This record gives sequence, structure tokens and C-alpha cells, in this order.
Amino acid sequence: MELLASSGSWVEMASAADLIQRRQRSEFLSSIKETLAKAMKGNPDLIPSMLTLALNDAMTYDKATKSGGSNGSIHFSSELSRPENKGLAAAMSLLDEAKKEIDSYSKGGPISYADLIQYAAQAAVKSTFLAAAIRKCGGNEDKGRTLYAAYGSSGQWGLFDRQFGRSDAEEPDPEGRVPIWEKASVKEMKDKFKEIGFGPRQLAVMSAFLGPEQSATEALLVNDPEVTPWVQKYQRSRETVSQTDYEVDLITTLTKLSCLGQQINYEAYTYPVKKIELSKLKL
Repeated sequence: MELLASSGSWVEMASAADLIQRRQRSEFLSSIKETLAKAMKGNPDLIPSMLTLALNDAMTYDKATKSGGSNGSIHFSSELSRPENKGLAAAMSLLDEAKKEIDSYSKGGPISYADLIQYAAQAAVKSTFLAAAIRKCGGNEDKGRTLYAAYGSSGQWGLFDRQFGRSDAEEPDPEGRVPIWEKASVKEMKDKFKEIGFGPRQLAVMSAFLGPEQSATEALLVNDPEVTPWVQKYQRSRETVSQTDYEVDLITTLTKLSCLGQQINYEAYTYPVKKIELSKLKL
């Protein structure tokens, strides 16, 4: 009986510790999102680059060797300076500044570049969704925020948010794994997406990540018979009030992309809680 009682107490303590860690991670992630949302709002011109930065960091994934992926390696100067990453330095500099702020209030260690880059992409995507809602309300920001809150996709980010705890690469990923999107043919794009387990549907929904102008990218993609139906579907979806098909598929694809090559550490950013000695409390 004593053993059973002891076992029960241990389970209760373990459950309490788990709840504490979840709260710690949740509170830290909320603060990170606030910092990144502020950065995106203050630098809307960098949103396209931020999306490409996250894509290119993930696209180094090699399925055969299970190397590369969303590991933050793009922050190394030797990788960032590669031809496929031309024009992304300003976005990375903005994230370096955001990282300093985030690390200053973190109680569980510095944020990894791998997490930072993917959550910056999330902030950028949310900014584009909100901007679309505001446009549909004639530029009225308050009405646009109300529209997005009522019909937007905020509730679809659950799995993305749970995958918090990516590890950083210790060196740049190998060269030659990421196309120069502006110069790539549709076939080259399809082949690269196929290499990481994606198809024409994911290529179409990620069009905003493939260059500074989504419309220009889609004009190229629409020439391919396999990609055309998906491009047209998402274009129609973006004309609706809720953009449901486009937003849900984009979130789903980004969630998968953001974890390529990663084993998520679900205890990352947690920290010991100072014990309170009840005997010293003044009642």
C-alpha cells in the first residue's frame, strides 16, 4: 500500500511538472510571436524575403541522407551569401535584431535560429492574411481585423505551434540543394518539391514563398497542366471572404516544411522553478 501511495504521488508530481513546462513554453512562444509580429508590421517590405528565407532554410533537406532541413543553417554567412539566397540578408538582419530582444527575456536559454526563422515565417504569413482582410474592407484596419478574427484561419496553427523546439545546425548545409527560384523552370520546381515529398498542390500554395511577386510566380506555374488546377483554386479562394482553402492548405504545408530534418525537443526553453518554502511564508 505504501508503494502504491508513493507511486501515486510521483505521478502527480510528474503531471504537475509537465503542466509547468507547458505553461513556460506557451508563455515564451506568446512573447516571441508578439516580438515577431511587431517586426513584420514595422518592415512589411521584408515579408516576401522572410517567406523565402524560411523556405530556403528548409529546402536543404535531403531525404536520402536525412540531412539538412529547417535547422537555421541559412544564418551562416557562407550559406546566406549563396546565389539562391540573394536579397535575403536584410530579412536575416531583422531576425538577428529580434533574436537579441527574444534572448533578453528568455528564461530557458536563447531561441534557436531554426525556431526563429520558422516562427518569423508564421508571422509573415499571418501578416499577409490580415492585409488581405483589410483590403477586402476597403483599407479599414479595424474592420479588417474583425473580419480576420471572425473568418480567418487563426485556429489552424495548433500543430505548427506545438512543434516548438527545433535544433540548430552546427555548420552550413551542403551547396547545390536549393534552386534559384526566379530562374528555375516549373519542372525544376516540381522536381525539388518532389524530392522532399511534396507535389503540385504544395508547389501552388507556396507560390508566395518563391519570389518577391506572387502573381509573377503564379503566371509561370499556371503554364503547367499539373499545377494549373491548384493555382486557379487558390486564386479563387483568395477572392472569397475567408480564403479558407488557401489559408488552411498553406498552413498545413508550412507546418510540414518547417519540421523537415528535425526531432522536436518538447522540453526546450523550460527552466527550473524556484521552490517556495512554506515555513518561511508570513501569513
